[in-house]
Amino acid sequence: MSAQYYVSPEQLMKDRADFARKGIARGRAVIVASCAEGIALIAENPSGSLHKIGEIYDRIAFAAVGKYNEFESLRQAGVRYADTRGYSYARQDVTGRGLASVYAQSLGAVFTAEAKPFEVELAVLELGETQEEDTLFSLNFDGSIAEQPGLIIMGGDTPALRAAWAAAWGERVLAESSAAAVIRAAAAVLPGVGEGPDGAGFLEVAVLERINTRGTHRHFRRLDKPTIAAILSSGE
Repeated sequence: MSAQYYVSPEQLMKDRADFARKGIARGRAVIVASCAEGIALIAENPSGSLHKIGEIYDRIAFAAVGKYNEFESLRQAGVRYADTRGYSYARQDVTGRGLASVYAQSLGAVFTAEAKPFEVELAVLELGETQEEDTLFSLNFDGSIAEQPGLIIMGGDTPALRAAWAAAWGERVLAESSAAAVIRAAAAVLPGVGEGPDGAGFLEVAVLERINTRGTHRHFRRLDKPTIAAILSSGE
């Protein structure tokens, strides 16, 4: 009978973390930013049907990078959680913080107990009445969670994207900028998109709109390709 090799817990966790990070880095990036009009979600995604951005509940949205089948299963679980809680209690009891905590527990359990961790990074976003009340949570593959101050950049070469975003955005203040300005800045930063209307085919864009003119509970609006192209071709 052959003896099994011993692997220390520290090495095992490191190997799992390295495996997940490599998978996430291969994915196309997502940029999420809070601005005057709401929360803009911009993903480099040429697919018209496999979405990386989605609606969870009235004022809550979801964005992800990594393996599609894994983050899509998490998105669907989040929708079920929100619907069940809203039906059982009240709509205002469905919060981004609660959903992010549920996701953190699920990701942490998979990372520590399963043979392979999820190769995903998530963002859970809740729209506030004002920009100061917007909450943006980032969740890593190991279940770690952090509340971010108005900006989340995930996937791809994240340090390079952060540096490019800082250079492109300059001294402008997000609180004074429109969602269209944020979308144009993100398109210029994302490596596979670039400036100009031709980049619309490589983008998936949605906005959690602060002012709801549709007369429903829902604030999530997905932008179609012609609308994205018009935004990219216009200036301030």
